[in-house]
Amino acid sequence: MSYINYIEKLKKIADINYAYGLLSWDQEVYMPENGATRRSGQIATLASVSHQLSTDNNLGSLLTALSKDATLTTKQKRNVELSLKDYNKSIKLPSDFVELMSKTVSESFVAWQKAKTTNDFSVFAPKLHELVELKKKQADLMGYENHPYDALIDTYEPGITTAEIDTLFKDVRNKLVPFVKQITALPQTDDSVMYQHFPKKEQWDFGIYLLEQMGYDFKSGRQDISSHPFTINFGAKDVRVTTRINENDLAEMIWSCIHEGGHALYEQGLPDDEYALPCGEAASLAIHESQSRLWENNVGRGLPYWKNNFSKAKEFFPEQLKNCSVENFYKAMNCVKPSLIRTSADELTYHFHIMIRFEIEKSLLEGALKVAELPEYWNAKYKEYLGIDVPNNQKGVLQDIHWSHGSFGYFPTYSLGSFYAAQFYQQAKKELPSLENEIEKGNMQPLLHWLRDKIHAHGRFYTANQLCEKITGEKLNFSYFYEYAKEKYSGIYGVKLV
Repeated sequence: MSYINYIEKLKKIADINYAYGLLSWDQEVYMPENGATRRSGQIATLASVSHQLSTDNNLGSLLTALSKDATLTTKQKRNVELSLKDYNKSIKLPSDFVELMSKTVSESFVAWQKAKTTNDFSVFAPKLHELVELKKKQADLMGYENHPYDALIDTYEPGITTAEIDTLFKDVRNKLVPFVKQITALPQTDDSVMYQHFPKKEQWDFGIYLLEQMGYDFKSGRQDISSHPFTINFGAKDVRVTTRINENDLAEMIWSCIHEGGHALYEQGLPDDEYALPCGEAASLAIHESQSRLWENNVGRGLPYWKNNFSKAKEFFPEQLKNCSVENFYKAMNCVKPSLIRTSADELTYHFHIMIRFEIEKSLLEGALKVAELPEYWNAKYKEYLGIDVPNNQKGVLQDIHWSHGSFGYFPTYSLGSFYAAQFYQQAKKELPSLENEIEKGNMQPLLHWLRDKIHAHGRFYTANQLCEKITGEKLNFSYFYEYAKEKYSGIYGVKLV
């Protein structure tokens, strides 16, 4: 048995996983309503086959033997090391559990869609309860030292703990919450320009333009519409995105396109010759999120970006933007105010939305909170952190797709990703002194090449913190995000914020 045999085995597993993913993509984009029952069974079957291959004793023996092979290159050794780690995680979950989880997730997604459409939490609650119980069992099977949530976080962000995330959000509370209070006490910027009627066709075309300008390769991807924007890949040569269009809110389309475009550029930039291997995969979910947040916030919500793109926006929406200047458009998109919907929140209060979800997930796993109590608990947290009343469950506890996917432990990576993004972008500006001048010209290639070289090319070779330290000289540091926020919003609001 050799490294070539190892590659063949992992390619077979990847092919099945991507077929599973293609069915999931179709389920969210094109599948007819009556296909739901059979689809959940099809997905569950593929998940079971993938798990059986991933936990096969022969694969374990091969990985153990290769881990002792001194003739492997550095990258080959790292691939084997990471695959062995993945294998040891996988064998902790029985095949029947994986199949049940996959089937429950498929059914939960359908229930969530119906519940959100009808604004009826009771439609989703039974399936969500099943998922929470399965997640508790998963945590027990995976094992943990201090908190069951640790086992679930590790799926998305290896190495980080619940205690570390608690500390992170303590930093957010102590620094970001008072900072936002300073801003909201000031006369607010006018963002009404965003809430006119913007026809769907023109929005779609403008979104395609923005994706192409970023460097998204439509020969290796496509965009579609879904109820919740997402990115999915089937290898670096097939990376698909979806967007959401609200004809009365231009911002929804802009930020979903740029955000998902950032995710997609990362996937398209991963080494295709490492297909199916760890070094051909993303470093972590937080690093993945850093790519979408960097493009969405540090670039897309920046003045240099719109000094170039505002004229193009006016071509698509001449009547809506005829009385608006680029400076006012920039201020409108950076208006800081508490809001109901996470995906359309400003880049500062966004982290309060994440705190709420993190606290809920912890409480559910601890058993301190029951699924039936979720709407009331959710509404109370929004009042506590954001000072707003939630009018209905559709705009409250039903707004996110993540729980229907069983993605408990995922939400904290959004905040981590934003903080990594600020640190990476600061380093990019240091190494590329003319970066923002190029962005102002509409040239995104210098930034994309920098990201390709510094982040995308390495796959999973480095952990998130190792990668951050390699690029910036230090581990993740919240102060980069905080300093970025102070500089940016002091300029927008015309006062020095501290």
